[in-house]
Amino acid sequence: MTTPYPAPFYTPDPQAAAASRIVDFARHAGVDATDYAALHRWSVTDLEGFWGAVWEYFDVDAATPYQEVLAEERMPGARWFTGATLNYAHHALRNLADDDAAIVALDETGSGYEVTGKRLRSQVASVAATLRDLGVATGDRVVGYLPNTPHAIVAFLAAASLGAVWSVCGQDYAPKAAADRFAQLEPTVLIAADGYLFNGTAHDRRDAALELAQALPGLKATLLVDHVGLPWPMRNHPSLVVPWEDASTRTEELACTDVPFDHPLWVLFSSGTTGLPKGIVHGHGGVLLEHLKTLGLHTDLGPGDRLLWYTTTHWMMWNLVASTLLTGATTCTYDGGPAPLTRPDVLWELAARHRVTVFGTSPQYLLGMAKFGIDPSVHDLSSIRVVGCTGSTLPATAYPWVRDHVGDGILLASTSGGTDIASGFAGSAPTTPVWAGELSAANLGVALAAYDAEGFPVVDQVGELVVTRPMPSMPLYFWNDPDGSRYRDAYFSSYAGVWRHGDWITVTSHGSVIVHGRSDSTLNRNGVRLGSADIHDVVERLPEVAEALVIGAEEPDGGYWMPLFVVPAAGVTLDDGLRERIKAAIRTGASPRHVPDEILAVPAIPHTRTGKKLEVPVKRLLQGAPAGQVVDPGAVDAPDLIDYFARLGADRRGRRSAGA
Repeated sequence: MTTPYPAPFYTPDPQAAAASRIVDFARHAGVDATDYAALHRWSVTDLEGFWGAVWEYFDVDAATPYQEVLAEERMPGARWFTGATLNYAHHALRNLADDDAAIVALDETGSGYEVTGKRLRSQVASVAATLRDLGVATGDRVVGYLPNTPHAIVAFLAAASLGAVWSVCGQDYAPKAAADRFAQLEPTVLIAADGYLFNGTAHDRRDAALELAQALPGLKATLLVDHVGLPWPMRNHPSLVVPWEDASTRTEELACTDVPFDHPLWVLFSSGTTGLPKGIVHGHGGVLLEHLKTLGLHTDLGPGDRLLWYTTTHWMMWNLVASTLLTGATTCTYDGGPAPLTRPDVLWELAARHRVTVFGTSPQYLLGMAKFGIDPSVHDLSSIRVVGCTGSTLPATAYPWVRDHVGDGILLASTSGGTDIASGFAGSAPTTPVWAGELSAANLGVALAAYDAEGFPVVDQVGELVVTRPMPSMPLYFWNDPDGSRYRDAYFSSYAGVWRHGDWITVTSHGSVIVHGRSDSTLNRNGVRLGSADIHDVVERLPEVAEALVIGAEEPDGGYWMPLFVVPAAGVTLDDGLRERIKAAIRTGASPRHVPDEILAVPAIPHTRTGKKLEVPVKRLLQGAPAGQVVDPGAVDAPDLIDYFARLGADRRGRRSAGA
């Protein structure tokens, strides 16, 4: 695949780049500060030197010093910063000015309030003392059924301060779906809100919280958060209940428990499209260093900055929203829909009002803004210097729109990473140019490559995304995987000692990275690999199409069926004329080889709850795999679509059989 923009779309301002923290870090480390490629090369060839420099530059405060940066280099099972003891929560709270905003709480109504550094420390100390009184000890699990509000950050930091293990999911998860995650952890305490906001409605989740609590045997207590103002009825809860107001207003001194570098910090769950979701465990020290690097160096966050990134608590980006505090910057929480019907540009409005410097979102959001003619520039967005974008591939067509409607000179930082490492593999930095449709470079400390089918690195060719040397934030282990077999099978079954992530990428000759989508969903037509994102980008630009999904299904007779499913825009019917316009657009915008075998109208496209299209599950449903083996309904935004696509596949197989 070749990019339509062979020259850089964006080149950083030399003065701004020279003043960035990544340049200061390079000077501190004694590496050429003007050459990102040289800095990256050093970061992956001298792992001990690089990660030791990150530790020193950000003045990591360990109660016990480390003995070796990397005592044993192997994947999985690398041993980092042996002997060190520390606490993530201590670092998240230590750089916050008492009277400045640490968190700005926002919602879709446009209202908000601030939590100062002093107030945040006080609330964390109070909730930590409450948890301790409820019997929470180091290594116990505390779980949250919470929207993206300051309550979630306070609860997380309180649990972390005790050395307890945290996990959270949003309240749009049904109680059973939440229990599928949390019951694996056998938590000691549940923290649940009365509800959340979305598209103009306050969703009542009091009964759901009670149902979840009843599904968690061994629970000692539930903290009840009053968020949307619904009174908690007195019911037969399976455990002690404590009002959040009581838990968070005690006068206490914060005392963080020092734990080993690799002590579990949180459990993040995979999207769980098949079977029970995988619990991915990350450690205090690995997350601390990785997020300091990502947020402090790549995003250039520090005191005086404000980050607003649209996310829910069950998406990995929420963890980075919380980790913004590590840099001394202010983080913004947001409860609501990304583009509520009555105020579709509310996020831009809030970014302008609160002088946000880093605005984060998804490709679908930016493409939707452009498609429906919403112009953010009606607001004063002069404070924004970075627009971050992740979740799926950001097509090249979005880059001019951001420049023209958000601001010239803004760094549009498309990134790719995953829940697996709680961070990114590739993205941008204040010193890197940007090619439209491409990620500027592999992130520091990420020994990224594209492997061909024989396991050799390739340049300017599509290959498997691999990481050839360990990172501190790689999972410690999977929950309930005592022999590590599930962990090894997930990442290390293809190439011995090399992390295979499951994405197709191209590493270009100028050092950028192009992400083509999941390698297990890549289209393979007559032996030629095609990226589904290339087709989605073209089709979803048409005003008659709301959303599209293309899959390639191998058939029992050796055939290959490549249908395109489209959701017509409101008031539009998919007829032969529209089909021909779609095909013509694909021929012109992608290639004749990308034109599908059929174009079919569907009521909606199913996604994970983090917004990713369910390409592989839909493919398997169409091929006849039982729904129960393909996808967990609790992990899908519209579970009824599972049966829809299963029936569609059965009807097609029946017609083919009758024709045979």
